[in-house]
Amino acid sequence: MVTTLVDIISLVLIVVVVLVVIGIVAMVIGIYNRFFSLKNSAEATVGQVKVAMKKRLDMIEQLLGAVKSYATFEKETLTGVTAMRARIGSAGPGDLNELERESRSVLGRLLAVAENYPDLKTSQTVKDLMGAVKGVEDEIARHRYTYNNIAQQYNTMTDTIPSNLIAGAMGFSKLEYLEFGEEIERVPTIAF
Repeated sequence: MVTTLVDIISLVLIVVVVLVVIGIVAMVIGIYNRFFSLKNSAEATVGQVKVAMKKRLDMIEQLLGAVKSYATFEKETLTGVTAMRARIGSAGPGDLNELERESRSVLGRLLAVAENYPDLKTSQTVKDLMGAVKGVEDEIARHRYTYNNIAQQYNTMTDTIPSNLIAGAMGFSKLEYLEFGEEIERVPTIAF
């Protein structure tokens, strides 16, 4: 069976079209998978921020216990810390920004009480807890940085071609950044 030049050209064109279609499908699948990889990484990092913030609130509660023996500290502070801890589980990035502000405010008031009692400043328990709080502050900052980098990559994909076409078709929206505010980003002073 002898094939003609027209048959060979037709076969080559069919192969090229099939290869182009396979390439486009592979690219779409790759972009789609990248979106979900970034989304899952962002969710995991928000979970780490929540754990660190809960750890900070636990330490604040322990500091409250240590301070309570030296000064009468407002009962509502302890109630507020407990309520914040409960809200962390269901918090999204925007809610975490508010919880961050609230927990730093409580920590600042607690530090002010500690400053007024010289014996409290030298208490080894308080020193240890304050050192641990500093470590948690650093941990929260690292996780926030990681989350915001992931969100930036994801959001860039929603804005750039060709991934924005897939984002629009699949209904992917931008991720919210964790922005704890300028005055809140400062680590509380915990020097005694």
